[in-house]
Amino acid sequence: MQYSEGSIGRVFTLRLETGERVPDAIEEFARQKGIKSAFCALLGGIGGGDIVVGPRDDGSPVIDPILLPITGAHEAAAVGTIFSDESGAPVLHMHAALGREGRTHAGCIRPGLDVWLVGEVVILEILDSGMLRRTDPASGLALLAKE
Repeated sequence: MQYSEGSIGRVFTLRLETGERVPDAIEEFARQKGIKSAFCALLGGIGGGDIVVGPRDDGSPVIDPILLPITGAHEAAAVGTIFSDESGAPVLHMHAALGREGRTHAGCIRPGLDVWLVGEVVILEILDSGMLRRTDPASGLALLAKE
């Protein structure tokens, strides 16, 4: 286990609108505000895009993601974290539960989802976290690591 201790900095509330893309809109906001690490929550509607719903082979050291297309308006609840990568760019890692007509899909939103009507986002900045996203050579994923 790797861990760090930080403190809460600024708190931001965003209203994303129809057609804005997640994670792009949140990462761009973080860039503009100089957010290096944070906790994020999203509540609202998603109109389309793709989510990662697992690896094709959970025994493989390199992840080959299974993508699930999302079509039509879905209710969404999501949580995630923002941590800067090795170049200093903020990267959002967020998982969402998306529901429509009594069916629910859950997965990672990294491939991108489009907001439908409204996406309410709360960002809690973490100061002095001491963590960043570093590419893991074995999996190819950008994992949290001590700076």
